[in-house]
Order: sequence, then C-alpha cells, then structure tokens
Amino acid sequence: MEKKVKFGVIGAGGIATRRTIPGMLEAKNLEVVAVMDVFNAKEIAQKFNIPKYYEKEKDLVKDPEIDAVYIATPVYLHLKHIKLAAENGKHILCEKSLCKNLKETKEAVKICKKNKVFLQEGYMMKFHGAHKKIRELILEGKLGKIVYIRAQLSCWYPPIKGAWRQIPSKGGGGSLIDMASHLYDLIEYFTDERIKYVSAIVNTQVHNYKVEDSSTTLLELSKGTHATVDCFFCIPDEASKTRLEIYGNKGAILTEGTIGQSVGGKAEGIFGLGEAGYDATQSKDVIREFKEIEFEKINPYTAECEYFADCILKGKEPEINNGENALHIMEVIEKAYQSYKKKKIMKV
Repeated sequence: MEKKVKFGVIGAGGIATRRTIPGMLEAKNLEVVAVMDVFNAKEIAQKFNIPKYYEKEKDLVKDPEIDAVYIATPVYLHLKHIKLAAENGKHILCEKSLCKNLKETKEAVKICKKNKVFLQEGYMMKFHGAHKKIRELILEGKLGKIVYIRAQLSCWYPPIKGAWRQIPSKGGGGSLIDMASHLYDLIEYFTDERIKYVSAIVNTQVHNYKVEDSSTTLLELSKGTHATVDCFFCIPDEASKTRLEIYGNKGAILTEGTIGQSVGGKAEGIFGLGEAGYDATQSKDVIREFKEIEFEKINPYTAECEYFADCILKGKEPEINNGENALHIMEVIEKAYQSYKKKKIMKV
C-alpha cells in the first residue's frame, strides 16, 4: 500500500472547512486523521468522517500519528502554532500570510529550519489549471517579452463584529496583505522575476474599520516588467470579474474568474504578433482574434496539498511557497505599506 502523509488541521473552521479539507480529502498521497478547532471540532470531524478531533492545538501536535499540520487559524496566531508544530517535529503547511509582519515571519522560518521541518505557505493560486497553462505559454515564448501584467481581486467585506481581518493587530492589515499578497506571488510565478520596486495607495474609502478596504499597487519587476495589482474589500462581488491581463510584445492573455478560490474561469489569448510595421492611422477598430485557451480543471487546494505531501514523502524541501518565498513576499507587503505612508517608491 502506497504510503500517505498523515495530516492534522489546526483551525478547522473557515477556509479549512470551505475549501482545504474538502480538497485534502481528494488528494491521493495524504490522509486527514485529526482536526482541531476551539468552536466545533467534533462537528467538523463528523462532517468529513475524520477519526480524531481536538479542542487544543497542543494536544493535536503531540499526536504521534500525525506527520504534518495544516494551519488555518487567524494570522495573529500563526507564529504560535508554527512554533508548536515545529517543536513537535511536524511539517507545516500554513495559510497565507505566514505571519502578520516580517519580524514574525523571520522567526517562523528560523524555527522551522532549527527543527528541520518543511514549511510551505498557502499561496494556492499558482496551482490553478489556467495559471499553470499560462506559465507554460509564457515559458514557451508565446508572448515574447512580458511588458505588463494587471491582476485584480476584490470582494464585498462589510464590517463584521469580531472579524480578525478587520483588526490591524490580528490580521496585519486589510485588502493588501489579505488579497494583494496572493497576486504579488502569482505575478512572480508567471514571470520568473522578483519584484524590485513597489508603490501603493492604501486607504479606507467605504467601510468604517481600521484596516484598509482599498489597495492599488504599482510594481516594477527585476527584468523591467510593469505590473499593477488592485484589491478591494469594498467592491461588490457581482461587480468584479477578477480579471488577469498579461501583455507581451508578441501577444496577450486575458482571463476572468481564474483568480480566487475557483477551479474554473475562462482564458483567451492572442499570439504571433509584434512583427508588423508602424501603423500611422493607429486605428482602434482592428480585428482582435483572441482564441480560447483550454486548461485542466484542477482543484488548487488539492494540488497544493498534494505537492507538499509529495515533498515530505521524497524528503525534499518545497521549491515554491517555501520559507524564502514567504520572507520575500512579506517584505514586498511591508514596503507597499511603507510606500503609501512615505509617499515614495520603495526598493525591495
């Protein structure tokens, strides 16, 4: 019988119940053997037919059957739970952001290295079938030099009493750290470039909580590529198509609905351009023959968990979403916040 990695889930409500646990149950190389939650661990275990449940994280990490943990607690608890898991020899898949600031992130990465456990951050969008296909097309040179990327992710997130994402000390910020960070990571995945300079507008326009409900980021990547990321907590879900636009000197790829928590969405591309001479008329009525890009429908939560489990089984540290990547993306996040406060472009 093929060996499977045995997982425990710390913080089994929220995203874990909605997305990750169902995704994990579809994975071929892992098994969820325990869940922990302070509110309804027993009900969650029964719902998913998981054999064990705990109400305290310290009890779950001491379970000798468990090889790895998935942490989906609020961000302000991540460092505490990473430390507990690492010190008990459990490999760690932790939701983003890894911690609420760079100082905590450095400590988390150091603890995992010290205890020789693997660490992977939950940026699952790079596992989406459309995004994997787009990366292949870019690497094949279909777009030529990538010139500009725009990535959009917004939602309607009104004030909710006690919501940790709306409290600066618990989430580290609002729409930028919670959503824009996903897209910083995704843009680097597409381009194989690192973000070099960052400038952002980060404010609150609609809601009356203390974190930002609006963030727009301008990026310059290491090979000169431009990018913008727009993420808002104050745009109704029905009004946002979560668009991704990638432009090169030989064509473009446009998607709708691939960014987010979905499996589907649609993607289209136009290629083989960039050889024509200058058109003095500059007509904008040209025929644009975009064609549908087909991609495999992959549950990104299943795929990210299978990838991490495979790393554990092979004894090979994750090459993506690892501690080094977590440190880099957190630096980008902090520099983005600083840029607005200082009203200047920040170097990463």
